[in-house]
Amino acid sequence: MKTYSCRVCGNRLYFENSVCVSCGSALGYSRVEQEIVPLDDEGSYIDAEGLVWHVCANLDLSGCTWLAPAPGAQCAACDLTRTRPADDDAEGLEQFPVAERAKRQLVAELDRLGFPVVGRDDDPEGGLCFDMLSSVGEDVVIGHADGVITIDLAEANASHRERVRDELGEPYRTMLGHLRHESGHYFQWLLVRDEALVARSRELFGDETADYQAAIDRHYAEGAPADWPESFITTYATMHPFEDFAETWAHYLHITDTVESARETGLVSAPEPTAFRDLVADVWMPLSLGLNLISRSMGKDDLYPFVIPAPVVDKLDFVASLRPS
Repeated sequence: MKTYSCRVCGNRLYFENSVCVSCGSALGYSRVEQEIVPLDDEGSYIDAEGLVWHVCANLDLSGCTWLAPAPGAQCAACDLTRTRPADDDAEGLEQFPVAERAKRQLVAELDRLGFPVVGRDDDPEGGLCFDMLSSVGEDVVIGHADGVITIDLAEANASHRERVRDELGEPYRTMLGHLRHESGHYFQWLLVRDEALVARSRELFGDETADYQAAIDRHYAEGAPADWPESFITTYATMHPFEDFAETWAHYLHITDTVESARETGLVSAPEPTAFRDLVADVWMPLSLGLNLISRSMGKDDLYPFVIPAPVVDKLDFVASLRPS
């Protein structure tokens, strides 16, 4: 992510900061400015155009630090959440902030990359919304359908997530990863409609009209093909062209966000390549190797436990080409 600093004292800030630990200034995230800004004693911020912004109504509920357009209102990021846990669901409410924090990180990255993040109130046909569902009393299936991303809040629990990751033999499983993956389904549905884009997508990922349920049944009965590392980023990507696109999209976001963080903190100083495939080869490959070695030095698993074969570079390059110019 990009780095932030307090406009009052210059102290380094994290994206989630609501207070500067150095000078004590109250803070909020301005989506318009894509910056963390100081608030006055009333919890307000006046921007360069004279518009007054206010603390989000969900600061205490979900830890949201984004600014809202009116007192007592919720911010644009919170507006994207269509469903949240009931007030009497203590476990769901405890898990809710983890999902919302990851969602805000996703939205902020999409904003920086220029991808449209429009709610269903503004675009009922193509808008995006999130159902953050508690699985305390019902089974929840993570997924996307027609602009609705559904998240199982149990994934906020580290022990639950690790158990599922181990059962499925996954090298990586995080709340942010889920959201990035599901946003891939959304943006394929939203952006890959032009005849030429659909044709190229099918060349790279396969025919997305293939029976999805049959693909699921085959994947969980037989597993991934033995030669999957030659053409796919994960075993899950082998299940269906939709999943291959979504997994590739998630890794595109993993890479862009991590490289941005590395640039912002001085770990990477080389000019950013024009083509995404060159960024993968010239920046990401050596950076991820270094990050993995650092993680191992701390006795931890690899930070990026994936290998990117040449066909996946082509897929990543296609996904990157969807970024608005």
